[in-house]
Amino acid sequence: MAATTADTAAERTRTAGAERRARAYRPLGSWSRRTLVIMTALLVLGTILYLGPFLIQVANSFKTDAEAIQNPASLIPNPFSLDGWKAALGMDPAFPVNLPRWVTNSVVVAVSVTIGRVIIDCLAGYALARIRFPGKGAATALIIGVMAVPGVVLLIPKFLVIKQLGMYDTYAGMIIPLLCDSVGILLMRTAFMSVPWELEEAAIIDGAGVMRRFVSITMPLVVPALITVIILSFQGSWNEFTHFLVATSDPNLATLNLGIAQLSAGAAKGPSLFPMKLALATLSMIPVALLFIFFQRYFVRSIGTTGIK
Repeated sequence: MAATTADTAAERTRTAGAERRARAYRPLGSWSRRTLVIMTALLVLGTILYLGPFLIQVANSFKTDAEAIQNPASLIPNPFSLDGWKAALGMDPAFPVNLPRWVTNSVVVAVSVTIGRVIIDCLAGYALARIRFPGKGAATALIIGVMAVPGVVLLIPKFLVIKQLGMYDTYAGMIIPLLCDSVGILLMRTAFMSVPWELEEAAIIDGAGVMRRFVSITMPLVVPALITVIILSFQGSWNEFTHFLVATSDPNLATLNLGIAQLSAGAAKGPSLFPMKLALATLSMIPVALLFIFFQRYFVRSIGTTGIK
């Protein structure tokens, strides 16, 4: 009797599972088609709203100044003009656009900060995830607490410390304060914690030390998170403005964003010259956009595995 009851229960379970699978894979009905159309329309609308400002920016960079003021929302330049791009590339003697110097400084700072953050974030994240030491919980809480402090609050302390250490108007003053990144540390900590500890236990049995396990066992398994840290670090340092504003006043050390701001507040001050300003803004977006496009699959995979938002 018990066997018959068990068989009946098992049969009901299989039947219920088959029904669920049938519902999951049934053809789209009329209501599902309407839902699909609505979702597609919302997706298209969101894409337009997201890309719209960028498209307007690019279109206005190819307009004359008068046309950009009169018809800023038009996506078709009429007449088509390259004057804004010529000025942005330093071909107009009326505007001191030192684009090669600005780009060089931005590349030096962004690459240096990215390399430093990757090293520090990986080591700190691994230590918080795998190594036991006194004050580990307090260190993690402190790192989380730093994320709650607005960056603008630290501008004056940053300036005073950089000035006191003699790093003002130097690459060191522009790079070193940006090497600490709480988001990257927590991201790598989460990624390392997702790696099964049994893998490292096997390496410990074979005599592997901490650095050996870090380099050979865990790092190859957290590549998506590592790529995410690289993207976020490069993007953050390339787009950084406020820190460079208090770290240097030397025009020869100006980054691209700082140079654009100084140009807009100086020789290009005023409500005009939109094509040149927007051309410079477009140039500043290209490196980050290319980096994200090239590594987007790793970035999306890291979002799914680590829960970063």
